[in-house]
Amino acid sequence: MAKGSKPKAGSRAFWPRKRAKRIYPRMTAVPKVDGDVRPLNFAAYKAGMTRVIHEGNRKDSPTFAKDIVRAVTVLDCPPLMVCGAKLYGLKKGRDNTLGMVWAEKLDKTLSRKVKVPRKYDFRKNLASAEKLLGEANDVRLVTCTQPAKAGVGKKTPEILEVHLSGDTEAKWNYAKENLGKELKAESIFEEGEFIDTSSVTKGHGMEGPVRRFGVKIRNRKAHNKRRHVGNIGAVTPGRVLPGKIAMAGQHGFQVRTEYSKRIFRIGSDGFEPKGGILNYGSVPGQFIMIHGSVGGPRKRLIMLRKSMRKTGEKLPVEIKHVATESQQ
Repeated sequence: MAKGSKPKAGSRAFWPRKRAKRIYPRMTAVPKVDGDVRPLNFAAYKAGMTRVIHEGNRKDSPTFAKDIVRAVTVLDCPPLMVCGAKLYGLKKGRDNTLGMVWAEKLDKTLSRKVKVPRKYDFRKNLASAEKLLGEANDVRLVTCTQPAKAGVGKKTPEILEVHLSGDTEAKWNYAKENLGKELKAESIFEEGEFIDTSSVTKGHGMEGPVRRFGVKIRNRKAHNKRRHVGNIGAVTPGRVLPGKIAMAGQHGFQVRTEYSKRIFRIGSDGFEPKGGILNYGSVPGQFIMIHGSVGGPRKRLIMLRKSMRKTGEKLPVEIKHVATESQQ
């Protein structure tokens, strides 16, 4: 007799479509990078978009040595403050936190997010964490954003973990040396490098199946409704197959990752077009220009990491002009 079950067929991409748990995503996967210890991910605020003119540098392209106009996204990149280090190891058969060390002096703005005991003994906690180093298999930096140094106009920082490359002992030594110090984007990424971006997209609330799934609008003689799904399955099996139902529901505000986006420029002298960036203002300090668009509205926190697909590949560009005309 034939087997009565089979693996699920069809794509499960972007399913279920529901709201993200928080307004900025977690960076759970990072590429394997050989060499010295270095951070592998960062965070920046989306400021807006502009365009640049650069010379084509792909020799096998018809645009080689010609001027090309590209759209770029400007990201406001204030330095991350390293406020702690976390040890991970196997506990009850899975990776869990073994120990946590906070920096000796924490900024007052972190009191909104972190609850550190008043009588916190830094040296005692550091010594107890080092005893667990033999059981640990990973060390990550606990960092916080500094929105006061950005043009985003907020006070409460976001807390995120930064992954490191190298072995466990080297990671721990790097974390100890950088506790309480700033982590800049230019120390992680380089111009021409490919990176991945992860963000929570714009939320559109309740939407119908036409906009949510791209369902075809029915003809004018259709019974009852036109912007509605017609059939959601066959008679057999007598149920709706997973991923096949297209109905109204939540649209947007979902975590999406885009791969292999090239960095055009990393600057530290700010970016201020005439009249400022629409709905953002000016970028006061460090910024990154990325080729193309990035998910999410302005002022949203965007997660950046080393490229998972184009590891170590670089293609620098020579920018001739950056558009700074008024956007209003």
